[in-house]
Amino acid sequence: MNRDSDNGQALLDPSQSASVLTQVAALVGSELRDVDEIFREELRSPRQCVSDVLQHVTRFQGKRLRPILVLVTADACGGVRHAHKVLGAVVEMIHMATLVHDDVLDDADTRRHVATVNSRWSNETSVLFGDYLFTHAFHLASSLETAHACRVIGRATNLVCEGELSQVHERGNLDLTEDEYLQIITGKTAELCAVSCYLGAHYAGMDETVSRSLEQYGRSLGIAFQIADDILDLMGNEAKTGKTLGSDIEKQKLTLPLIRLLDQSPPEQASAIRALLSHPEAATRRALQRYLDASDALEYADERARHFVNDARRHLACLPDSPARRLLDQIAEFSIRRKF
Repeated sequence: MNRDSDNGQALLDPSQSASVLTQVAALVGSELRDVDEIFREELRSPRQCVSDVLQHVTRFQGKRLRPILVLVTADACGGVRHAHKVLGAVVEMIHMATLVHDDVLDDADTRRHVATVNSRWSNETSVLFGDYLFTHAFHLASSLETAHACRVIGRATNLVCEGELSQVHERGNLDLTEDEYLQIITGKTAELCAVSCYLGAHYAGMDETVSRSLEQYGRSLGIAFQIADDILDLMGNEAKTGKTLGSDIEKQKLTLPLIRLLDQSPPEQASAIRALLSHPEAATRRALQRYLDASDALEYADERARHFVNDARRHLACLPDSPARRLLDQIAEFSIRRKF
Protein backbone atom coordinates (compact mmCIF):
# COMPACT_ATOMS: atom_id res chain seq x y z
CA MET A 1 0.00 0.00 0.00
CA ASN A 2 1.28 3.41 -0.96
CA ARG A 3 0.60 5.59 2.07
CA ASP A 4 1.66 9.14 2.92
CA SER A 5 0.72 9.77 6.53
CA ASP A 6 1.90 13.37 6.38
CA ASN A 7 -0.70 14.69 4.00
CA GLY A 8 -3.32 11.98 4.53
CA GLN A 9 -4.17 12.02 0.82
CA ALA A 10 -6.59 9.30 -0.27
CA LEU A 11 -7.24 9.77 -3.93
CA LEU A 12 -7.43 7.43 -6.86
CA ASP A 13 -4.33 7.44 -9.00
CA PRO A 14 -5.19 10.23 -11.49
CA SER A 15 -3.80 8.39 -14.50
CA GLN A 16 -5.71 5.21 -13.70
CA SER A 17 -8.88 7.11 -12.86
CA ALA A 18 -8.71 8.99 -16.17
CA SER A 19 -8.07 5.76 -18.08
CA VAL A 20 -11.01 3.88 -16.59
CA LEU A 21 -13.40 6.81 -16.94
CA THR A 22 -12.31 7.37 -20.53
CA GLN A 23 -13.07 3.74 -21.29
CA VAL A 24 -16.46 3.98 -19.57
CA ALA A 25 -17.29 7.06 -21.63
CA ALA A 26 -16.24 5.34 -24.85
CA LEU A 27 -18.14 2.15 -24.11
CA VAL A 28 -21.37 3.31 -22.43
CA GLY A 29 -21.12 7.10 -22.26
CA SER A 30 -24.24 7.65 -24.36
CA GLU A 31 -26.23 5.15 -22.30
CA LEU A 32 -24.99 6.74 -19.05
CA ARG A 33 -26.27 10.10 -20.25
CA ASP A 34 -29.64 8.46 -20.88
CA VAL A 35 -29.59 7.14 -17.31
CA ASP A 36 -28.94 10.67 -16.04
CA GLU A 37 -31.84 11.98 -18.09
CA ILE A 38 -34.22 9.30 -16.76
CA PHE A 39 -33.02 10.06 -13.22
CA ARG A 40 -33.74 13.79 -13.60
CA GLU A 41 -37.05 13.42 -15.42
CA GLU A 42 -38.44 10.82 -13.04
CA LEU A 43 -37.64 12.93 -9.97
CA ARG A 44 -38.83 16.22 -11.46
CA SER A 45 -41.39 17.81 -9.13
CA PRO A 46 -43.62 20.90 -9.34
CA ARG A 47 -42.90 21.51 -5.66
CA GLN A 48 -40.00 23.91 -5.28
CA CYS A 49 -38.96 22.46 -1.93
CA VAL A 50 -38.42 19.07 -3.58
CA SER A 51 -36.69 20.52 -6.64
CA ASP A 52 -34.30 22.51 -4.49
CA VAL A 53 -33.14 19.45 -2.55
CA LEU A 54 -32.91 17.34 -5.72
CA GLN A 55 -30.77 19.94 -7.46
CA HIS A 56 -28.54 20.05 -4.38
CA VAL A 57 -28.04 16.28 -4.00
CA THR A 58 -27.17 15.78 -7.66
CA ARG A 59 -23.95 17.58 -6.77
CA PHE A 60 -23.09 14.55 -4.60
CA GLN A 61 -22.94 12.30 -7.64
CA GLY A 62 -19.46 10.99 -8.17
CA LYS A 63 -18.37 8.31 -10.62
CA ARG A 64 -21.89 6.70 -10.59
CA LEU A 65 -20.35 3.30 -10.00
CA ARG A 66 -23.62 1.39 -9.64
CA PRO A 67 -25.28 2.49 -12.89
CA ILE A 68 -21.95 1.97 -14.63
CA LEU A 69 -21.90 -1.59 -13.31
CA VAL A 70 -25.41 -2.17 -14.71
CA LEU A 71 -24.43 -0.83 -18.13
CA VAL A 72 -20.96 -2.35 -18.51
CA THR A 73 -22.16 -5.75 -17.28
CA ALA A 74 -25.03 -5.55 -19.80
CA ASP A 75 -22.58 -4.69 -22.58
CA ALA A 76 -20.35 -7.62 -21.58
CA CYS A 77 -23.41 -9.90 -21.74
CA GLY A 78 -24.57 -8.91 -25.19
CA GLY A 79 -25.75 -5.33 -25.18
CA VAL A 80 -27.49 -2.52 -23.31
CA ARG A 81 -31.28 -2.40 -23.55
CA HIS A 82 -33.75 0.27 -22.46
CA ALA A 83 -34.47 -1.71 -19.28
CA HIS A 84 -30.82 -1.34 -18.27
CA LYS A 85 -31.04 2.43 -18.50
CA VAL A 86 -34.14 2.42 -16.31
CA LEU A 87 -32.42 0.12 -13.82
CA GLY A 88 -29.33 2.32 -13.84
CA ALA A 89 -31.51 5.21 -12.69
CA VAL A 90 -33.18 2.97 -10.10
CA VAL A 91 -29.93 1.84 -8.44
CA GLU A 92 -28.63 5.41 -8.47
CA MET A 93 -31.78 6.60 -6.67
CA ILE A 94 -31.34 3.90 -4.04
CA HIS A 95 -27.66 4.69 -3.62
CA MET A 96 -28.41 8.42 -3.31
CA ALA A 97 -31.05 7.67 -0.68
CA THR A 98 -28.53 5.70 1.38
CA LEU A 99 -26.04 8.59 1.19
CA VAL A 100 -28.63 11.11 2.38
CA HIS A 101 -29.65 8.85 5.26
CA ASP A 102 -26.02 7.96 6.13
CA ASP A 103 -25.17 11.63 6.50
CA VAL A 104 -27.88 11.92 9.15
CA LEU A 105 -26.61 8.82 10.97
CA ASP A 106 -23.03 10.13 10.87
CA ASP A 107 -23.84 13.81 11.56
CA ALA A 108 -21.79 14.56 8.45
CA ASP A 109 -21.44 18.17 7.30
CA THR A 110 -19.97 17.75 3.81
CA ARG A 111 -19.94 15.28 0.95
CA ARG A 112 -17.87 15.90 -2.18
CA HIS A 113 -17.11 19.44 -0.97
CA VAL A 114 -20.88 20.15 -0.75
CA ALA A 115 -22.97 20.69 2.37
CA THR A 116 -25.01 17.62 3.23
CA VAL A 117 -28.79 17.86 3.18
CA ASN A 118 -28.97 17.58 6.95
CA SER A 119 -26.50 20.45 7.42
CA ARG A 120 -28.04 22.58 4.63
CA TRP A 121 -31.66 21.96 5.70
CA SER A 122 -32.43 19.55 8.55
CA ASN A 123 -32.47 15.91 9.59
CA GLU A 124 -36.20 15.82 8.88
CA THR A 125 -35.64 16.96 5.31
CA SER A 126 -32.87 14.37 4.85
CA VAL A 127 -34.96 11.47 6.11
CA LEU A 128 -38.00 12.44 4.06
CA PHE A 129 -36.02 13.08 0.90
CA GLY A 130 -34.20 9.78 1.29
CA ASP A 131 -37.59 8.09 1.61
CA TYR A 132 -38.75 9.95 -1.51
CA LEU A 133 -35.79 8.54 -3.45
CA PHE A 134 -36.39 5.01 -2.16
CA THR A 135 -40.09 4.97 -3.00
CA HIS A 136 -39.57 6.48 -6.43
CA ALA A 137 -36.92 3.91 -7.21
CA PHE A 138 -39.45 1.12 -6.71
CA HIS A 139 -42.11 3.05 -8.62
CA LEU A 140 -39.72 3.30 -11.56
CA ALA A 141 -38.66 -0.36 -11.33
CA SER A 142 -42.32 -1.37 -11.46
CA SER A 143 -42.61 0.24 -14.92
CA LEU A 144 -40.65 -2.67 -16.43
CA GLU A 145 -42.52 -5.56 -18.04
CA THR A 146 -42.04 -7.95 -15.13
CA ALA A 147 -41.82 -7.60 -11.37
CA HIS A 148 -38.50 -9.46 -11.24
CA ALA A 149 -36.43 -6.30 -10.82
CA CYS A 150 -38.66 -5.08 -7.99
CA ARG A 151 -38.23 -8.37 -6.17
CA VAL A 152 -34.44 -8.55 -6.42
CA ILE A 153 -33.98 -4.83 -5.70
CA GLY A 154 -36.34 -5.10 -2.75
CA ARG A 155 -34.34 -7.97 -1.32
CA ALA A 156 -31.06 -6.12 -1.88
CA THR A 157 -32.43 -2.96 -0.24
CA ASN A 158 -33.56 -5.00 2.77
CA LEU A 159 -30.03 -6.36 3.09
CA VAL A 160 -28.62 -2.83 2.87
CA CYS A 161 -30.92 -1.76 5.72
CA GLU A 162 -30.03 -4.87 7.74
CA GLY A 163 -26.36 -4.03 7.31
CA GLU A 164 -26.93 -0.47 8.49
CA LEU A 165 -29.01 -1.63 11.46
CA SER A 166 -26.31 -4.14 12.39
CA GLN A 167 -23.66 -1.45 12.24
CA VAL A 168 -25.70 0.81 14.52
CA HIS A 169 -26.31 -2.10 16.91
CA GLU A 170 -22.59 -2.89 17.07
CA ARG A 171 -21.47 0.65 17.84
CA GLY A 172 -19.16 0.59 20.81
CA ASN A 173 -18.53 -3.14 20.48
CA LEU A 174 -14.75 -3.23 20.67
CA ASP A 175 -14.80 -7.01 20.41
CA LEU A 176 -16.31 -7.02 16.93
CA THR A 177 -14.68 -9.73 14.82
CA GLU A 178 -13.50 -9.51 11.24
CA ASP A 179 -16.22 -11.94 10.15
CA GLU A 180 -18.90 -9.79 11.80
CA TYR A 181 -17.47 -6.68 10.16
CA LEU A 182 -17.53 -8.37 6.75
CA GLN A 183 -21.16 -9.39 7.25
CA ILE A 184 -22.06 -5.75 7.98
CA ILE A 185 -20.33 -4.26 4.94
CA THR A 186 -21.55 -7.04 2.65
CA GLY A 187 -25.05 -5.78 3.38
CA LYS A 188 -24.61 -2.04 3.70
CA THR A 189 -22.32 -1.50 0.71
CA ALA A 190 -21.65 -4.58 -1.38
CA GLU A 191 -25.22 -5.75 -1.92
CA LEU A 192 -26.18 -2.82 -4.15
CA CYS A 193 -23.08 -3.37 -6.31
CA ALA A 194 -24.00 -7.06 -6.49
CA VAL A 195 -27.59 -6.44 -7.59
CA SER A 196 -26.42 -3.88 -10.18
CA CYS A 197 -24.29 -6.54 -11.88
CA TYR A 198 -26.99 -9.18 -11.56
CA LEU A 199 -29.57 -6.92 -13.21
CA GLY A 200 -27.13 -6.03 -15.99
CA ALA A 201 -26.67 -9.72 -16.81
CA HIS A 202 -30.26 -10.88 -16.26
CA TYR A 203 -31.83 -8.19 -18.40
CA ALA A 204 -29.30 -8.91 -21.16
CA GLY A 205 -30.77 -12.41 -21.35
CA MET A 206 -28.03 -14.36 -19.57
CA ASP A 207 -28.88 -17.56 -17.74
CA GLU A 208 -29.08 -17.64 -13.96
CA THR A 209 -25.65 -19.25 -13.51
CA VAL A 210 -23.87 -16.42 -15.31
CA SER A 211 -26.09 -13.76 -13.70
CA ARG A 212 -25.27 -15.09 -10.22
CA SER A 213 -21.56 -15.27 -10.98
CA LEU A 214 -21.59 -11.62 -12.00
CA GLU A 215 -23.63 -10.80 -8.93
CA GLN A 216 -20.76 -12.23 -6.86
CA TYR A 217 -18.29 -10.15 -8.87
CA GLY A 218 -20.21 -7.06 -7.78
CA ARG A 219 -20.43 -8.23 -4.18
CA SER A 220 -16.69 -8.84 -3.87
CA LEU A 221 -15.95 -5.54 -5.58
CA GLY A 222 -18.25 -3.74 -3.13
CA ILE A 223 -16.55 -5.33 -0.12
CA ALA A 224 -13.14 -4.25 -1.42
CA PHE A 225 -14.43 -0.74 -2.05
CA GLN A 226 -15.82 -0.44 1.50
CA ILE A 227 -12.61 -1.67 3.12
CA ALA A 228 -10.71 0.97 1.14
CA ASP A 229 -13.27 3.58 2.21
CA ASP A 230 -12.84 2.60 5.86
CA ILE A 231 -9.08 3.06 5.56
CA LEU A 232 -9.80 6.47 4.05
CA ASP A 233 -11.98 7.42 7.04
CA LEU A 234 -8.96 6.83 9.28
CA MET A 235 -6.17 8.29 7.15
CA GLY A 236 -7.76 10.71 4.70
CA ASN A 237 -7.67 14.48 4.50
CA GLU A 238 -11.06 16.24 4.52
CA ALA A 239 -9.86 19.13 2.37
CA LYS A 240 -8.74 16.71 -0.33
CA THR A 241 -11.52 14.14 -0.14
CA GLY A 242 -14.36 16.64 0.21
CA LYS A 243 -16.21 14.60 2.85
CA THR A 244 -16.48 14.48 6.62
CA LEU A 245 -13.92 11.97 7.91
CA GLY A 246 -13.45 10.33 11.26
CA SER A 247 -17.16 9.56 11.61
CA ASP A 248 -16.45 5.86 12.16
CA ILE A 249 -14.37 6.70 15.24
CA GLU A 250 -16.82 9.31 16.46
CA LYS A 251 -19.74 6.86 16.15
CA GLN A 252 -17.63 4.05 17.66
CA LYS A 253 -17.84 1.89 14.54
CA LEU A 254 -15.08 -0.69 14.56
CA THR A 255 -13.68 -1.13 11.05
CA LEU A 256 -11.14 -3.61 9.73
CA PRO A 257 -7.92 -1.64 10.41
CA LEU A 258 -8.98 -1.10 14.03
CA ILE A 259 -10.10 -4.72 14.43
CA ARG A 260 -6.67 -5.82 13.24
CA LEU A 261 -4.90 -3.24 15.41
CA LEU A 262 -6.66 -4.42 18.57
CA ASP A 263 -6.14 -8.07 17.69
CA GLN A 264 -2.38 -7.67 17.16
CA SER A 265 -1.56 -5.23 19.97
CA PRO A 266 -0.03 -6.41 23.25
CA PRO A 267 -2.46 -6.18 26.21
CA GLU A 268 -1.23 -2.87 27.63
CA GLN A 269 -1.29 -1.16 24.24
CA ALA A 270 -4.67 -2.67 23.40
CA SER A 271 -6.06 -1.23 26.63
CA ALA A 272 -4.79 2.24 25.69
CA ILE A 273 -6.36 1.94 22.24
CA ARG A 274 -9.65 0.74 23.74
CA ALA A 275 -9.64 3.76 26.06
CA LEU A 276 -9.25 6.08 23.08
CA LEU A 277 -12.03 4.36 21.14
CA SER A 278 -14.37 4.26 24.14
CA HIS A 279 -14.28 8.04 24.58
CA PRO A 280 -13.80 9.49 21.08
CA GLU A 281 -13.11 13.18 20.62
CA ALA A 282 -11.70 15.46 17.95
CA ALA A 283 -8.09 14.42 18.62
CA THR A 284 -8.74 10.67 18.71
CA ARG A 285 -8.09 10.03 15.01
CA ARG A 286 -4.66 11.66 15.22
CA ALA A 287 -3.87 9.89 18.50
CA LEU A 288 -4.60 6.53 16.86
CA GLN A 289 -2.32 7.26 13.93
CA ARG A 290 0.91 6.49 15.80
CA TYR A 291 -0.44 3.07 16.75
CA LEU A 292 -1.56 2.41 13.20
CA ASP A 293 1.78 3.52 11.76
CA ALA A 294 3.65 1.13 14.08
CA SER A 295 1.43 -1.83 13.19
CA ASP A 296 0.50 -3.84 10.11
CA ALA A 297 -3.20 -2.90 10.47
CA LEU A 298 -3.43 -0.68 7.39
CA GLU A 299 -1.36 -3.04 5.26
CA TYR A 300 -3.48 -5.98 6.44
CA ALA A 301 -6.72 -4.17 5.55
CA ASP A 302 -5.29 -3.31 2.16
CA GLU A 303 -4.33 -6.96 1.59
CA ARG A 304 -7.85 -8.07 2.49
CA ALA A 305 -9.28 -5.56 0.01
CA ARG A 306 -6.90 -6.99 -2.60
CA HIS A 307 -8.19 -10.50 -1.80
CA PHE A 308 -11.75 -9.43 -2.62
CA VAL A 309 -10.63 -7.68 -5.81
CA ASN A 310 -9.01 -10.92 -6.93
CA ASP A 311 -12.17 -12.84 -6.04
CA ALA A 312 -14.22 -10.39 -8.10
CA ARG A 313 -11.95 -10.91 -11.08
CA ARG A 314 -12.29 -14.68 -10.83
CA HIS A 315 -16.05 -14.38 -11.28
CA LEU A 316 -15.55 -12.71 -14.66
CA ALA A 317 -14.32 -16.02 -16.09
CA CYS A 318 -17.89 -16.83 -17.18
CA LEU A 319 -17.70 -14.05 -19.81
CA PRO A 320 -16.03 -14.14 -23.22
CA ASP A 321 -13.26 -11.65 -23.83
CA SER A 322 -14.54 -8.21 -24.86
CA PRO A 323 -13.80 -4.54 -24.14
CA ALA A 324 -16.61 -4.58 -21.56
CA ARG A 325 -15.26 -7.65 -19.79
CA ARG A 326 -11.78 -6.11 -19.64
CA LEU A 327 -13.29 -2.90 -18.30
CA LEU A 328 -15.04 -4.80 -15.49
CA ASP A 329 -11.63 -6.22 -14.61
CA GLN A 330 -10.16 -2.73 -14.47
CA ILE A 331 -13.07 -1.39 -12.41
CA ALA A 332 -12.29 -4.02 -9.77
CA GLU A 333 -8.71 -2.73 -9.59
CA PHE A 334 -9.98 0.85 -9.66
CA SER A 335 -11.98 0.23 -6.46
CA ILE A 336 -8.87 0.06 -4.25
CA ARG A 337 -6.20 1.98 -6.16
CA ARG A 338 -5.76 4.86 -3.73
CA LYS A 339 -2.89 6.88 -2.33
CA PHE A 340 -2.87 7.46 1.42
